[in-house]
Amino acid sequence: MTCLTPLQLFFHLDNNNKSEVIQPLDLHQGCVWAVDKPLGWSSFHVVKKLRGALLGRVRHAGVRKLKVGHAGTLDPLASGVMLICLGKATKQIDILQAGVKEYAATLQLGATTPSFDQETPVDAVYPTEHIDRNLIDEVLPRFVGTISQVPPAYSACKVDGKRAYKMARGGEAVELKPKTLVIDQIEVVDFDASAMLLTLRVVCSKGTYIRALARDIGEALGSGAHLAALRRTRVGDYPIERCLDVDDAVAEICRSEIHIAQPDGGEPFVIAPGEYHQDGKTAQADRRDILTYQERMAKDTRD
Repeated sequence: MTCLTPLQLFFHLDNNNKSEVIQPLDLHQGCVWAVDKPLGWSSFHVVKKLRGALLGRVRHAGVRKLKVGHAGTLDPLASGVMLICLGKATKQIDILQAGVKEYAATLQLGATTPSFDQETPVDAVYPTEHIDRNLIDEVLPRFVGTISQVPPAYSACKVDGKRAYKMARGGEAVELKPKTLVIDQIEVVDFDASAMLLTLRVVCSKGTYIRALARDIGEALGSGAHLAALRRTRVGDYPIERCLDVDDAVAEICRSEIHIAQPDGGEPFVIAPGEYHQDGKTAQADRRDILTYQERMAKDTRD
């Protein structure tokens, strides 16, 4: 089950034959796609991919623009649940963003990076000999409940109208104010003492930067830390198990029947279900849109 309209499921399972049924897509009412964002993709690229697939099907009917947005950014080095809203469903974005988030986060203890993840190189190393499971269990409860967190300099926060990450990539000093947020749960999933890798399950509120949490946990352990891996496993009522891969979501868009409302209120224009054919050019375009850190820095400089 992947795409919810305001009233019903767009994709759902037929209880009689256990096969997936694709409901007609009303372009005006819209829907919410639950998508598993791949590692390396920006959130913008996921939106671009789905919007492009849909525009490709409706452009011949005179539709030139589509209202599409997402309910919460995921960094390129993170994967997992992204909610993409179409049409009237974009009005639900604030509600969807307010939903509780759940993450699987792996922290590399003993080293820090400027971005607090692996996008930038290690800039300092710290002792880890004193870190054991007992110390971890002692420290983690400090971060449960209502806490204050300073966002990463490499973030979309604005300073005097400028994006913090653009300032940081340009070598400018970035000072961000702490934000109040809620961490509902933190639990240890795994601790590899030989590699100093700590994997956590984190349940938290909107606005939580897991990269900043990694930084703060590292400091609380008397060392340093950065995020080695991050996967968002739930947003509100949408667990990762309900998400489609991006390519599968594009395929469903191509195979769906589409209804386009008419200005005079008459019967909607109907586009019959189509076929989905992946080609090499599409894959090449996807790779071009997935930028490395150095490429993003160069793009920011040009912009």
